[in-house]
Amino acid sequence: MTKKSKITYWVATIWLALGMVSTGGVQLFKASEGQGGAEMLTHLGYPIYLLTILGIWKLLGVVAVLIPGFPLLKEWAYAGFFFVMTGAIFSHLATRDPITALFPSLLLLLLTVVSWYFRPPSRRTVSVPSVN
Repeated sequence: MTKKSKITYWVATIWLALGMVSTGGVQLFKASEGQGGAEMLTHLGYPIYLLTILGIWKLLGVVAVLIPGFPLLKEWAYAGFFFVMTGAIFSHLATRDPITALFPSLLLLLLTVVSWYFRPPSRRTVSVPSVN
């Protein structure tokens, strides 16, 4: 794995972790304002209790992605992040929100994909050629 790949992985992963912790915290504590809060969830047509579930999953996913070892758990966390972010994007599209409402979810989706793609071999479930 090249130095450039390592830097790309860690920059994307740290930004992903910060984004998921901040939105997960807002959701876990059911904050009423801002992206991902109670107002937004009811606007999208989801029940408020989903905030607790999403908040816990995001925080646990960050732990799974950052801790060493457990490559299969990391795959599940990345998959969860992917599903949550694509679900958020499609929910905004379905409610005909302005395109600007998609940006936070799109950014976290992009960071998820970049972090997953550039992860080091020790964090992969199968041995594949490293990214150069």
